[in-house]
Amino acid sequence: MRIATYNVNSITARLPRLLAWLESSGTDVLCIQETKCTAEQFPAEALREAGYESAVNATGRWNGVALLSRVGLADVVTGLPGGPEYDGVQEPRAISATCGPLRLWSVYVPNGREVEHEHYAYKLRWLEALRKAVAADAAASLPFAVLGDFNVAPTDEDVWDPALFEGATHVTPAERDALAALEAEGLSEVHPRPLKYDRAYTFWDYRELRFPKNKGMRIDLTFGNAPFTAAVKDSYVDREERKGKGASDHAPVVVDLDL
Repeated sequence: MRIATYNVNSITARLPRLLAWLESSGTDVLCIQETKCTAEQFPAEALREAGYESAVNATGRWNGVALLSRVGLADVVTGLPGGPEYDGVQEPRAISATCGPLRLWSVYVPNGREVEHEHYAYKLRWLEALRKAVAADAAASLPFAVLGDFNVAPTDEDVWDPALFEGATHVTPAERDALAALEAEGLSEVHPRPLKYDRAYTFWDYRELRFPKNKGMRIDLTFGNAPFTAAVKDSYVDREERKGKGASDHAPVVVDLDL
C-alpha cells in the first residue's frame, strides 16, 4: 500500500500535474494541504473519475486540507477537535479518516510568521491541540499516522543553513518541543530518503533559485504509531515532482507499507 503527503499550493492550479502524478506514482491514499479553494470548488469529480474518493476541509484563501483514497474513506472527522481559533474562526487545517486498513490525519500546521507574532502563539496552541486530539488514535491497535506540512524543521540538519534561521520560526525550541510531545503520545517519525543529494528536503522557496541550488527545508513529516511504523517498507521524497513549470514549492513525501 502506498500513501503520501503533499502540500499542493493550490489544487486548482496544480490539478493536471496532480492527476498525472497520482497515476504515475500509484498512490493509494494522499494527504493534501493548502488546497486554496472552497469545498465547493474542490475538484472532487475529476478525482472521482481518476478513482479517488475525497474528504475535504476547505473554505478558500490560504488553507485547506483533504484526503484522497482509492481504498475506502470512512469515519471522517473534519477539523481539529478542541483546536484553537484565529481571528474568531477555526481554520481548515485538519481532517482525518479511516482509509482501508489504517487511519490517517492530514494536517497543515500554522506557519507562525514571526516569533513575536500572535500567529506563533497560535501555532503552539494548535500543535498542543493536535497532540491531545490524536492520542486516542495513536494508542489504538489500528495502524495510524498523522501526515502533512508541519511548518517545523525537526533538527538543524533539516534546513539548508541553520545560521540563517536563528531567531526565526520553524526551528525554535518550542516548536521542536511540540513535535517531541506529539511523539510522546506513542508516535515515531518516519524518515524519508532523498532521491538526490544527502538531505531529504521537502520544501524549496520559489525565490532565489533555491530549488536548483538545493536550499531547502524538511517540514513535510509523517508520524506513525507502532503498528504503522512496523509496516513501513520505504519512504522517500519525490523530488522530481518539484521540477518544471507549474510545480508546487513542496515535493510529495511517499510512504510504502506492507499492508
